Amino acid sequence: SRLRRLGMMLSSSCCQSPLALIDVKGFDPKDVTVVMKDGKVTVSAERKEEHSTCRGKTSSYRKYMKQFSLPPGCEKEVTYSV
Repeated sequence: SRLRRLGMMLSSSCCQSPLALIDVKGFDPKDVTVVMKDGKVTVSAERKEEHSTCRGKTSSYRKYMKQFSLPPGCEKEVTYSV
């Protein structure tokens, strides 16, 4: 199955605990994009799949987006790992 649990952790050296734990289940790491702008982090993922079956063609489209504000002073020190 192509569906698997993918966890992404965003961290910063100015905070003791992770800033966010994001579950982007069903997406490959190459489908996930992280953008930081104006003190906000946006995590988005998009995936389109098409399959041919004996009854015809099926397709599915999935999109995910989460945005949150960073704590003051942490904008330049954010890292993420998958």
